[in-house]
Amino acid sequence: MAYALAVLASFSNALSAILQRIGVQNAPSDTTMSLSLIRYAFRHLVWFVGLVLIGVGFLLQAVALRFGQLSSVQPIVTAELLFLVLILGVWFRYRLTWRELVGAAAAAGGLATFLVVAHPGDGTVVPGARSWTEVFVVVGALVVGTSALGFTGPRWFRASMFGASGALMFALSAALTKQFTTLISQGWGHVFTDWDPYVLVACGVIGLFLTQSAFHAGPITASQATLTIVDPLASVFIGIWLFDDRLHTTGWRLPVELVAMLVVVAGVIILSRSPLVAGAKDDSEGGDALARQPSRKPMPAIE
Repeated sequence: MAYALAVLASFSNALSAILQRIGVQNAPSDTTMSLSLIRYAFRHLVWFVGLVLIGVGFLLQAVALRFGQLSSVQPIVTAELLFLVLILGVWFRYRLTWRELVGAAAAAGGLATFLVVAHPGDGTVVPGARSWTEVFVVVGALVVGTSALGFTGPRWFRASMFGASGALMFALSAALTKQFTTLISQGWGHVFTDWDPYVLVACGVIGLFLTQSAFHAGPITASQATLTIVDPLASVFIGIWLFDDRLHTTGWRLPVELVAMLVVVAGVIILSRSPLVAGAKDDSEGGDALARQPSRKPMPAIE
């Protein structure tokens, strides 16, 4: 049940990413990492539909985390990348080449293989204040660093860096969600007197803000590839740190895990060279296109 809910959450998140990208893709270039970008998004209905889908994905994820381990459930978000490519090809009718299909399959499949073989989980530790503080400091430093890099380099690199920072916040949010669902199982009386729900909301808002900057900064396949890969990996490490989850690396498992991660890297490299990730500049007043080279007709602008 937990895995099925996680897959549904992945589909909801992939569709949400596309709709939010449509909502912010034509925002002025100087609105990246500013509240002006959110104000711009508020004026587009399609962005709100994407926001609703984020809520649906969160609820599905929360229920999945209630019945499963953080390190086992959260990595299923790797399916988002496959869903994203399929939605772009089937629904929006953009031409998909072997780069998109092979790159997405290798990145998602390699990471899925690693997680199945490593089988992270079995953690039963209830994290204390010191462990949470350590995680907040480390994740915060990484978010600041990747966000700073988001102002440098080509468009695909900027989108990737902002995507990485958003993914780190979502991984932290998933850990907080896991703890929050445990609190709820013990009764609602003390839930809102604890710090967890308030920090969870704050992390979610920051993650949402960072992902909007990622969608605005460059092509969606660049930002979503980073989101899809960094989120589950960060969740695994956070699960090990906070909940004492374990990775299985004995015997034949370690070589397979190393090969799987090499496949992930190869998939990302292949995907980064695709036209969808290259995201050519649109010379019209509409700004940057959601993706490049439509196979049948260009996608109409949604205002």
